[in-house]
Amino acid sequence: MDVVVGARSDIGRVRAHNEDSFFTGRQIWAVADGMGGAAAGDVASSIVVDQLRIWDEADALVPEDLNMLIASTNEAVLHYARLNPGAAGMGSTIAGIASIEVDGVRHWSVFNVGDSRVYRYMNGQLMRETVDHNEAEELVDAGQLDPADAAEHPGRFVLTRALGTIPAPHPDVFLLPEKPQETFLICSDGLTSEVTDDTIAAVLRNSTGPAQAANRLVDLALTHGARDNVTVVIVSVQQDCDTSWLEAQADETTIPRPDVQEN
Repeated sequence: MDVVVGARSDIGRVRAHNEDSFFTGRQIWAVADGMGGAAAGDVASSIVVDQLRIWDEADALVPEDLNMLIASTNEAVLHYARLNPGAAGMGSTIAGIASIEVDGVRHWSVFNVGDSRVYRYMNGQLMRETVDHNEAEELVDAGQLDPADAAEHPGRFVLTRALGTIPAPHPDVFLLPEKPQETFLICSDGLTSEVTDDTIAAVLRNSTGPAQAANRLVDLALTHGARDNVTVVIVSVQQDCDTSWLEAQADETTIPRPDVQEN
């Protein structure tokens, strides 16, 4: 199986700087939403991407690597802040997927810290695979807030986990078996604050490929006001890809699975 990737990031209609970053690699695909203002938010998310690039170069990832990745990235953000006092308090979310080998079988590892999200679209159904690490979601989990009200609750802006903290945040990490004809959407909250899950599902259902879907989703967020930066990465798993279709998608690339070296 190969993957086809589409991605787009936009500053939005209100913010003066884009503090989002994204990474599309060989084994890892992720979004980072930086915090700390113009002086540090974009730097924090860039540091996250730098760390993802290092880990993506491994011969093959195993489940334990994701916890180590989060720990090393958290330390890298803290290290920069220690050396640059003006960046004190900087941080970032992270959400993504990684192709992991477990007992010789390929799985997806879904991971996140913060309120950037991973969705899985398969058989016409959109499923949110991550939990937002913010006060509103915690109130929902505790039964103190109706899920329908969470999108407008002020607690959605208060993160309970982020990179750049002491102690290091505990990431949510879990495995899913790889299946053909499935699609993952990874996004910052700039998308989900403006576009409903039903609309996201409709866009994925009616787009010709990941690049078109990514552009349409960002355009919808912009149409709705885009009060935050908006970043979308879409990873579509293909089996026996139609090469002519891929060549027609100028913004997309087919990324072969990395070779797995036997010990």
